[in-house]
This record gives sequence, C-alpha cells and structure tokens, in this order.
Amino acid sequence: MTHFDVFNGDADGLCALTQLRNAEPREAELVTGVKRDIKLLDQVNAVAGSRVTVLDVSLDSNRAGLERVLAAGAEVFYCDHHFAGDIPHNERLQAVINTAPDVCTSILVNEHLRGAFREWAVVGAFGDNLQDSARRIARPLALDEARLQRLENLGIYINYNGYGSRLEDLHFAPAELFRLISPYASPFEFMQDGGAHFDKLEQGYQQDMATAESLAPEYKDSAVAVFMMPDEPWARRVSGVYSNDLANNDPDRAHAVLTAKASGCYLVSVRAPLNNKTGADELCMKFPTGGGRKAAAGVNDLPGDMLREFIDTFAAFYARG
Repeated sequence: MTHFDVFNGDADGLCALTQLRNAEPREAELVTGVKRDIKLLDQVNAVAGSRVTVLDVSLDSNRAGLERVLAAGAEVFYCDHHFAGDIPHNERLQAVINTAPDVCTSILVNEHLRGAFREWAVVGAFGDNLQDSARRIARPLALDEARLQRLENLGIYINYNGYGSRLEDLHFAPAELFRLISPYASPFEFMQDGGAHFDKLEQGYQQDMATAESLAPEYKDSAVAVFMMPDEPWARRVSGVYSNDLANNDPDRAHAVLTAKASGCYLVSVRAPLNNKTGADELCMKFPTGGGRKAAAGVNDLPGDMLREFIDTFAAFYARG
C-alpha cells in the first residue's frame, strides 16, 4: 500500500513534516516542489487504504485533488494555515486548519504533537517570518540567544532554498533536503552532522541577498514599496526571503517584490506591514494565480500587461490604512 507525504517545499512545510516523521515514522512517496508549486494533490494517485498527509498548501487550491483522494478511499491528515474555504465533511479527513496571521503549519503540528519536536517547529516559524511566534514557542526550550539565532538562521536558509520557478533554480530539491534533515530529532544535530549542507545554504543565501540589497525601489510612497527583480536564478531564489527582510526592516510599510519571467509575466511576493499583518491574501486574490495568507501572499504568474494595475491596486489597498 503506497502512502503519500505532500508538503510545501519551504521551511514551514519541511519542518512540519520532519516533526511528524520523527514522531510517526512512515515510508511514503514524497510529493513536493518549489514553494509556489501548491496544487500538489493533483500528483497523488491514492487508493483505498492509502494514508495521505498534506502540509502547508491551501485546501482551497487542492479541493478537487482532495475530493478525488477521499473518493478513492484514502485517509487524509490535512494541516495548513492558508485560505481553505469550505472544509469537506468526511470521516476519513482529519483537518487541522488555522488561518490566524501569527500561526504556521509547523506551529500547528507542534501543538498536534504536544511539543515533542519543538525545535523544528521553531525553525519552521522563523522560516515563515513569524519571529514573535517562534520566540514564544521556543520559551520552554530555555535557549540562549546564540542558539536561538542558529535556529532562526536555519529557518531562513531552508525557506530561501524553496524559492524559484523550477527545481533547477534551487540549491537542494525540497524532497532531497527533507531526506537530509528528517533523520534528526533536533536541528542542532543536523547542523553539526550536515555542516556542508548548512554551509551551502548559508553561502548561497548571503551571496544572493547581497545582490538584492543593491536594488532601488521601482515605486515607493508612505504606505508601500515595490521592487523589481530580473529574470535570473539568484533573483528567483531570493525573492521571498528578501521580501521578509524588507518587511522586518520597515514594519509600517507593505512591500511587493516582482521577479521578471521569460514569458513576460511576473512572480510576485507581497508582505503586509508587520504592524498590520492583514490583507495580503485579499489583495493577491484580485489577480489571476494569486493567493496566500493574510500576512504574506503572492501571484505566481502576473501578466505583464497587468503590471501597472497591480502597482496601482497595491498602493491604493494599503493607503487606505
């Protein structure tokens, strides 16, 4: 009987599944991809008796796949913090959904497991740029600031690795990175034993961020700032974590990072102001292929002829308060 672990290729998805598989070891087919590859249940061919775990991808975006998997007779554990819409009622579906802006999937799994692998939940929360939440759930660990900073760095680097328009953009394919980190009950053990892998992520992150930080905004006013990135692998890798840095450094302003694509379209990352973490999903869902959560959202394929409309809508949306 084939089982499936379906998860977002970012830090939150990887750290959520790492917690679960340390608690409940299981041989399963891994279904994942770059961070923006979210309709993952379309790739799952479950049968009666299959066990399917789905982490950190919107139920609303995977509704057809979920209904098909349930109709096949599979049991599904679905844990997520993105917009879900109506949750199907089915005795074989266990859904743990919370869209609050201070929650991520790793935190929900940590609660589900009663803190059994809390350090990985802290890494996932830091990776999702939930710094206050990460520090809150880390309190029982009584870590000093240096060790907490190491968990934050690891979360940032794993999250950075998930961005790109294709797997070839990434330093590690998410399934490969999961296989590297998941044998470890503690991220500190991974960083010690897997130092070469950690170094590869850290060096790539630092190089790409240095390039991004030389950019000037395309548009800026009192409420928002918009940055344009070229159609280059480094730009695709860094777009999400660069958006997080912009938000952290200017918490009263909303930010959008638009990365050019060879097709003439744009990959868009939006961060609501950290001091008013709302509206990013609502804004992005106004455009084709848009979605996400209240604090952080995006548009996977913004048509080039909608660029000005997006910037004007973005500026007006956050100007209203």
